Amino acid sequence: MPPSSSGDAGPSTGFLAPATGCPVSAAAQRLADPMLYTGLGFRSIWAGMREEDHLEWTQVDERNGFWSVVRYHDADRVLRDAASFTSERGTLLNILGVEDPAGGRQIAATDPPRHTIMRARLQKALAHKAIEQQHDMILGLVREVIAPLADGGPFDFAEAMLALPVAVGGVSMGLPRADWPRLGHLLNSSIAADDPEYQLEGGTQATLDQAHRELFAYFQDIYRDRRSNLGDDLVSVLISTEVDGRRMSPGEVMSNCYSVLLGAVVTTPHSPNYLMVEHIGDGLLDRWAADRSVTPTAVEEALRLGSPVSHFMRYAVDDTEIQGTRIKAGQAVVTWLGAANRDPDVFPDADTFDLRRKPNKHLAFGIGPHYCVGHTVARATLRILFDELLSRFTAFAPAGEPQRLHSNFISGYKHLPITAKPVRAA
Repeated sequence: MPPSSSGDAGPSTGFLAPATGCPVSAAAQRLADPMLYTGLGFRSIWAGMREEDHLEWTQVDERNGFWSVVRYHDADRVLRDAASFTSERGTLLNILGVEDPAGGRQIAATDPPRHTIMRARLQKALAHKAIEQQHDMILGLVREVIAPLADGGPFDFAEAMLALPVAVGGVSMGLPRADWPRLGHLLNSSIAADDPEYQLEGGTQATLDQAHRELFAYFQDIYRDRRSNLGDDLVSVLISTEVDGRRMSPGEVMSNCYSVLLGAVVTTPHSPNYLMVEHIGDGLLDRWAADRSVTPTAVEEALRLGSPVSHFMRYAVDDTEIQGTRIKAGQAVVTWLGAANRDPDVFPDADTFDLRRKPNKHLAFGIGPHYCVGHTVARATLRILFDELLSRFTAFAPAGEPQRLHSNFISGYKHLPITAKPVRAA
């Protein structure tokens, strides 16, 4: 088992590295590398790590590294226990060792009890009743996005799936339709800055910086306009939210606008893409189409096996222990959601897609205080999407090579050419 940390902390990060010579598996060393996720080999790495009786350490550079959590119950514990594992120092590997400027300001990077207060009004706005009232809006956008599939020619399903949550989020936030394509590109740039399709000439950091600058400048303009024209959209909800006896600052509003739209983009597109890559032509979609009463459970299974968000990161607040491994205060702990969602101790026949799987307490939306605030929107959108796809189209077939995103955060596809045939009316 890798020994606990005993190295010196970095001067500004508070990060502790393990002792020199700490044994680390060669496979685990690659977990931070975005290139690993351009194929599906990461699944076998996760499976091997689940069989160990300790956590694996990944040394990223001279100063920074992290512990990997791959079992379901361990991931559940880390994500639920905000008192022991803080979100405020950073939640994603791309800022490992750097204090998160959004800490304490953005809902996703704030710990309870402040987090609970910041989240409450947004959560109410996104509750089931509110989403049910948006059914017709979501249905219209779904039909618009998948309509070109009826032409019979190659259709980039992954591009359409990216457009869908931006459209749903755009309507919910009151963002002009003309802005949606650019927003989609910038959001993908911010989650896949290593991908050559999105990376700028200056490299990964330049890509991230530029995407964030443009997104925050955009939401600054939206904020200035909306603060004097409040409505019932999600931006207005954030502007009028009070925390610590005051309304959110402009910076807090902009940061959370970004977070809300980013959440839609990372959770919604990639489970449909997973299905179209890994189950097209094997009869699964035909069985689902023949009995669409399974849509609610089938959507959950697609989320479990697709696991769009690969990881969330936390930092240990105090010394603790997970699975026999001593974690020291200040060390980063990364929960690999896709690994936990295939844990055979929790999910029988874990790698098998079961259209009727129950129970299915997957971690695709996280768990605990930071459980995805937009999960009701994502679920509603996915259920409508699959009902429309499977009632309107059949004979889905690949029409080219799928291309995965270069990202250790999002497990998904950027291009996925398919064809389908319209279902003939009886």
